[in-house]
Amino acid sequence: MASTRPPLVETTFDVANWFIDRALNDNEYLQPQKLHRLMFLAQAYFAVANNGQRLMPAIFIADAVGPLEPNIYRAFETQKAWITQEKMPEKATLFLDNIWRRFGGHSAEHLSKVIRKHPPYAEAFAEHPRSVITEEAMVAFYGNIRVDGPAGQRAAGGVAHSADAPALETVLRPRVMRSHKGKPVNVMPWMPRKGPPRDDNP
Repeated sequence: MASTRPPLVETTFDVANWFIDRALNDNEYLQPQKLHRLMFLAQAYFAVANNGQRLMPAIFIADAVGPLEPNIYRAFETQKAWITQEKMPEKATLFLDNIWRRFGGHSAEHLSKVIRKHPPYAEAFAEHPRSVITEEAMVAFYGNIRVDGPAGQRAAGGVAHSADAPALETVLRPRVMRSHKGKPVNVMPWMPRKGPPRDDNP
């Protein structure tokens, strides 16, 4: 079920502009189709990590070439939209940086090809082209990917982990913090596991 909390970021344009600027920092022109795939993945994985909360107030539809945010598509159809850009919360920029580091190295064609195989898109497109891809469908799929075993192995109660559909734990980069002795330590957010409760009593 989607969260009733407001999206973390005020507008979808802030996220789009962030990805475009991040690509330019890496001397890359961000193709429009790649932008939409990255935004879709960001929305999906953020919802998984935050109990269904949206990263941005966006709606993704199952276009023939892949997930697409129609308002961003129209606004950026010819060039970068000249929209006043507000500073996003640090939580948002850190999360988007993780998405870029995990998926930004792939081409638009690769991202489109693999995402079209994922159930949230595939089922929406099968129902009707340009149907809305719901956050519930995103969380149900991307939140059920497990890394209990070797990469590519289907974990009990979950979906097979692979490079094309990685688990959240492999998308989020650990934050480096200092221990009480000043030594660097990696810290990952705690995420409760899904599934029936275990009876640990003998």
